[in-house]
Amino acid sequence: MTAAPASTPAAGAAPTATPVATPALPALPALALGDDALVLSHRLGEWAGHAPVLEEEVALANIALDLLGQARVLLSLAGDEDELAYLREERAFRNLQLVEQPNGDFAHTIARQLYFSTYQTLLYGQLASGDGEFAPLAAKAVKEVAYHQDHAEQWTLRLGDGTAESHERMQRGLDALWRFTGEMFQPVAGLDIDCPALRESWTASVTAVIERATLTVPDGPQTGAWTAGAGRQGLHTEPFGRMLAEMQHLHRSHPGASW
Repeated sequence: MTAAPASTPAAGAAPTATPVATPALPALPALALGDDALVLSHRLGEWAGHAPVLEEEVALANIALDLLGQARVLLSLAGDEDELAYLREERAFRNLQLVEQPNGDFAHTIARQLYFSTYQTLLYGQLASGDGEFAPLAAKAVKEVAYHQDHAEQWTLRLGDGTAESHERMQRGLDALWRFTGEMFQPVAGLDIDCPALRESWTASVTAVIERATLTVPDGPQTGAWTAGAGRQGLHTEPFGRMLAEMQHLHRSHPGASW
């Protein structure tokens, strides 16, 4: 049973929560990476009680918890983690549009995981090899996201080279989400990343998995809902607003409450 907050607004009062502004430029790299992890963690958490088998219930929950742990560390570098998670408005979030996309069916979720976890593994690999402020976090997190990538790859192979229906669903997921992948390779101010090398390695890795799964690599534009990089600028797709309202509801309903 979930405990009620120790302090709640007076009866009849309309609780309000003061939104927080986007942190200044030096905090933006931590905010961008932290928002990616936070938003995808929430999306994966939506599978609780709905995964196709119990083993996947545990696997998706573990991946979500890994991402949530990363989000907490990263957001704490930019400010108060709870305020940044629960009191920012939609336009103040800097996550990729890819991670905010609805789960869809299981194959759709796996396609999103394949694209993002491959990117995250390569990204953290670059960061861990440097001497910047994110190197210690990246060195630890790269071990977690390598598991996430392997999990997504194994399921891509199983679904792509499985039944006719699973093949069709996996291809549909890859095609639908492909347009959101270009944003991953846009520069982030304050983050020292070799974006062309990241794109090249990502494309080679994803292509190899997709072809092994007897699927077809999508070839459409990778510009997102508007233009590549829009999510990093605070421009998000319609489903994100609904997800954010659900994620922030409890905290905003009881501002300042002690639990």
